[in-house]
Amino acid sequence: MAIDYKKEGRIALFTINRPQARNAINMEAMQELHEAMVDFRDDPELWVGIITGAGDKAFCSGADIKEKLPFMKEHRHSPWASPTTPMRGLDLWKPLIAAINGAALGGGLEIALACDIRIASEATRLGMPEVTLGLIPGLGGTQRLPRMIPWCKAAELVLMGRIIDAQEAYRIGLVNKVVPPDKVMETAREWAEAICQAAPLAVRAAKEAMVRGHSLTLEGGLRLENSLEALVLGTEDFDEGTKAFLEKRKPNFKAR
Repeated sequence: MAIDYKKEGRIALFTINRPQARNAINMEAMQELHEAMVDFRDDPELWVGIITGAGDKAFCSGADIKEKLPFMKEHRHSPWASPTTPMRGLDLWKPLIAAINGAALGGGLEIALACDIRIASEATRLGMPEVTLGLIPGLGGTQRLPRMIPWCKAAELVLMGRIIDAQEAYRIGLVNKVVPPDKVMETAREWAEAICQAAPLAVRAAKEAMVRGHSLTLEGGLRLENSLEALVLGTEDFDEGTKAFLEKRKPNFKAR
């Protein structure tokens, strides 16, 4: 399996499992990632996802040059020939955490960008070297990166193919936290468990408001926020959350 998909309580674990190829993404991995993400999206028992890479060298080194790039060229006029993923085409309102345990280059960085939170190893290197191969980032890199960090810093990575280390990525706001290599998954799990303490339907509505609202005007975003808030006000979890607060106890959320 190119993608190792496991369920641990409320948490889904996605491991890019091609260490012999530095976890480069081929078409098999894309298809399996699509299938795993759809299952995660549709499983009511799963509330948060963590994606990482096998081994300690690479989170994901990008597209497999021998396997995926020929497919991309052959289907260059059919942008939806590839399976949908959170990078493009698959709406996913459950939160995703990237546990970046090594190099995250090209498509690997684009996978991390499609996540909501990024925990990086001190040994991590990040970049988008596509232009050095005659390509551009094609899984959202040219769109997400300038929306997350200053335009000029995004231009360094995208237009120059520059590679940065974890500390610089933290300084410019590209990752949330930098930890020792042996603490990456531990930290990602801690953050995932913290999210699981919140009301899951509220978390999903909040993420949807953030993602969809980012491309709207402020007025449009406020209207979206209001409509999503109305939805969560009608949930059992809202009633449970407010009741637990008044009773000074831990809430028992059920995603209902």
